[in-house]
Amino acid sequence: MTPIPSSIHSLAKRLWDYHRMNQPLEPADAILVLCSYDKRVAERAAQLWLDGWAPLLIFSGGLGVITRTLWTEPEADQFAQIARQMGVPSEAILIENQSTNTGENVQFTRQLLKERGLDPERFLLVQKPYMERRSYATFCKVWPEKPVRVTSPQASYEAYLDDYSNPDLSPDYVISIMVGDLQRIREYPQKGFQIPQEIPADVWEAYEKLIAAGYDQHLIRE
Repeated sequence: MTPIPSSIHSLAKRLWDYHRMNQPLEPADAILVLCSYDKRVAERAAQLWLDGWAPLLIFSGGLGVITRTLWTEPEADQFAQIARQMGVPSEAILIENQSTNTGENVQFTRQLLKERGLDPERFLLVQKPYMERRSYATFCKVWPEKPVRVTSPQASYEAYLDDYSNPDLSPDYVISIMVGDLQRIREYPQKGFQIPQEIPADVWEAYEKLIAAGYDQHLIRE
């Protein structure tokens, strides 16, 4: 595999730093895990439960665009099993395993909680580091009346590419996903999927340079 040039890493890290919101943790009523290909997110969420940040641990995710090419078992079921192995009791876990995107994660979880007669007031979202901002913006659009904080595995950009991400996905592909997520932060508010988020000029410049360098596999195609 050809090493990624340092100039590309510099641009990608600019996106990484923007995507991460670095919100401080606050006690919540439910931890909502937006599942994906990255099982380290399950470990982060389970540890938050074990540390007492919320009494209910919700895993949301079926098979999305990426994971349907990797797995046959829903993301949420796999994540829940990791939490159980770490010591979270089954009675503290709720599974939503039909959603296929971030908006559905929130919508389907909201419906599931309603069906169970549950109404948590404060949420703690757990997601991949570079999807913090988009997850937060989506939750605020879909469920605006609920206070929410977002967190992720506490890894640096370098550590995430080297160790945290799914081994079936190359660092180049992960950078392309970050590029695609930035495009969605800009485009999705117009579609009614997210609240608007300001994107600094230097971050957008890095985005455009990464596209010019070929990191465009995860872009929305009109």
